[in-house]
Amino acid sequence: MEITYSIVIPIYNEEANIKKLVKKLQFVAKELKGDCEIIFINDGSNDNSAEELREVYETYENIVVINLVRNYGQTYALAAGFDKARGSIIISMDGDLQHDPEEIPLFIEKLNEGYDIVSGWRKERKDDFITRRLPSRIANWLIGIISGINIHDFGTTFKAYRREVLSKIQLFGEQHRFIPALAFWLGARITEIPISNVIREKGKSNYGLSRTFKVILDLVLLRFLLKYSTKPLYFFGLPGLIFAFAGSGIGIFLLIRKLIRNIHILTEHGPLMFLAILLIIMGIQFISLGILAEIMSRAYYEIQQKRPYIIRNVLIKENKSH
Repeated sequence: MEITYSIVIPIYNEEANIKKLVKKLQFVAKELKGDCEIIFINDGSNDNSAEELREVYETYENIVVINLVRNYGQTYALAAGFDKARGSIIISMDGDLQHDPEEIPLFIEKLNEGYDIVSGWRKERKDDFITRRLPSRIANWLIGIISGINIHDFGTTFKAYRREVLSKIQLFGEQHRFIPALAFWLGARITEIPISNVIREKGKSNYGLSRTFKVILDLVLLRFLLKYSTKPLYFFGLPGLIFAFAGSGIGIFLLIRKLIRNIHILTEHGPLMFLAILLIIMGIQFISLGILAEIMSRAYYEIQQKRPYIIRNVLIKENKSH
């Protein structure tokens, strides 16, 4: 059986929501033009989610359940689902009923207009402002600046993808929210649609303010991946040169003072001399790190037989001999 749609849903302690979610998904699946599979990834839940998932698996033919050995986090749970998905169109969403399955056809309709990724936009959010909405706004603003993508909501899991786009992206850390940015770098066409933001009825949210710090670190990595992954020497070399020139400048200043006024440098400018030495050493280290990263980057592309560019298509006229 050829699968057209794969709906991928990570689950962590959602025993109270699984059966209700499955009923809604089955209703939507019947309305879709094409066969649909629903993939649940049990991300090491410590409640009765595994038992609930087994029950729905035994009840419905189109349910796939992946049980991870422990809690890996949402990014790796999604990656496991994406790897098992057989559909040409893959839809990801949360398992807490805050995403409405009835909106899935809207995503598919937008994909049919020629886009590669359709991202949900929680235009009117109803969750807590301090712990959820404010950090989300800041993160979305920063990701938008770094990636150059004009969408409002990177954080929501509710997205639709063409399979060929996801197959080019490797997910690590907390990078699932950065898939549009990574895909945009690969040439994907991206848009967004407003979605409803339903208040959780049952269960407890697995997100909190602490996740903001992970996002900040991932933003640094995103910046590096998008701009410097093929030229890491520029990333490390620029601060290295600044440190080295600053340290050398201070050193020259101290040397001139020594030659002209015959001062005792260590006595009168001891801290400044140590600062100069420290800056020069840091500069050398940064430049050396950049050179090593450059060698590793080139080795990676050669070993993987990859090219540091992506071709959308080629127009070429063949020479025909008469």
